[in-house]
Amino acid sequence: MIAVVDYNAGNVFSVISAFERLGQSVVLTSDRDTILSADRVVFPGVGYASAAMKELEMRDLISTLRMVRAPFLGICLGMQLMCAFSEEGNTPMLGLVDLPVRLFDRSVCRKIPQIGWNRVYKYDDPLFSGLDEGAWFFFDHSYYVPLSSGATAARTEYYGFEYTSALRKNNFHGLQFHPEKSGKAGERVLLNFISPEVEQ
Repeated sequence: MIAVVDYNAGNVFSVISAFERLGQSVVLTSDRDTILSADRVVFPGVGYASAAMKELEMRDLISTLRMVRAPFLGICLGMQLMCAFSEEGNTPMLGLVDLPVRLFDRSVCRKIPQIGWNRVYKYDDPLFSGLDEGAWFFFDHSYYVPLSSGATAARTEYYGFEYTSALRKNNFHGLQFHPEKSGKAGERVLLNFISPEVEQ
């Protein structure tokens, strides 16, 4: 069973639908025991970091998410919330990965937010098994996670600036792009997430 974390974030039902199309049993929940007993945990999100963290605190989910030992997938804002701190509202976050989240520099990245299709390179994660380097995925974000030798699993370039488009630390995986909106490449990533390979 896949537990999708319910914390009043946007884009939840398209993520649920994407997994259901793959034949998966999915539950939308904020219940601690359900999340901690799930085979997989998915943490999607669209919105603001500060508001999301307040909602997680109200639902007593911060300590719960830190305790997850099953394969965990943060998507878009969900990936950013996995990090330590965001410049968006100067917000302390979950700290699952010790990285900051920063606003794109307008002097370099002339269009903010980045909305649309972009390529993902240098895969170093089982989530990308079976995909060619440079596959296209759909992005929609103004903030980014810097490159890290210890956590970056894939990178993307925007106006010549490189940033982390996928990260991993132990069982915690993060995707800056939206696999549920990324056609066959996104479907492949979700299939890989539910495969035994990500448990290794």
